[in-house]
Amino acid sequence: MTDLSALNQSHSQAARQFVATDKLFAGKVIMVTGAGDGIGRALALGLASKGANVILLGRTRQKLNEVYDQIEAAGHPQAAVVPLNLELAKPHQYNELADMLRTEFGRLDGLVHNAGQLGNITPIDQYPPDTWLSVMQVNVNAAFFLTRAMLPLLSAAPTASLVFTTSSVGRKGRAFWGAYAVSKFAVEGLTQVLADELDNMTRIRVNAINPGACHTEMRKDAYPAEDRSLLARPADILPAWYYLLADDCTANGLSLDAQVPKKP
Repeated sequence: MTDLSALNQSHSQAARQFVATDKLFAGKVIMVTGAGDGIGRALALGLASKGANVILLGRTRQKLNEVYDQIEAAGHPQAAVVPLNLELAKPHQYNELADMLRTEFGRLDGLVHNAGQLGNITPIDQYPPDTWLSVMQVNVNAAFFLTRAMLPLLSAAPTASLVFTTSSVGRKGRAFWGAYAVSKFAVEGLTQVLADELDNMTRIRVNAINPGACHTEMRKDAYPAEDRSLLARPADILPAWYYLLADDCTANGLSLDAQVPKKP
């Protein structure tokens, strides 16, 4: 019987130590959601610097355009901007996006679900219902709709990687983390179910990754009094994503840590 915990630890260590070559993703088409800010922005810029055509998906066109302009100014492969509000988007819009990408690129080599919503840090009995629904829509339902629409494009690639974003509070419940924690438990489940379904049936690998404590606006909202100077910057933790997106990666159905987990 496979020791899943040992596999997660082994691949997590390999991911943190991974060194990506300059042309690792040359010719690859990779979508990053939440590409206008934080980790998504850093990852999009990093992937482009290593040769990828990056599809920048996010809610705010201005932020996406800024990332696009930065990629273009650096002389990297051309990116594509896809403004989409994941809280409001309907299933048919994801299918329309897939049709557009099929015409433009013909395939998708990678999809990184980075976009997420924190919601409230508050007891369950005080949790606002509208906020609960909003967090679930962005963190779980939108990830399902987008993945479902993109699976044919991922299947059209010689090998493809699907990466979800998880959290330590999605592995062990923590008081007051409410909808965010529950949504990440759902993401862990979606990762495992989909990985098992696609294993030996396609050339698509499905994994999740926990960024850990990182210098982002979401982290600031969750821990407003924290000393942010002690946090890792998004660019510092990108090797783990490069590892999972690289063709040679064998991880499937795992949940990795981009940073060494802190002891409880």
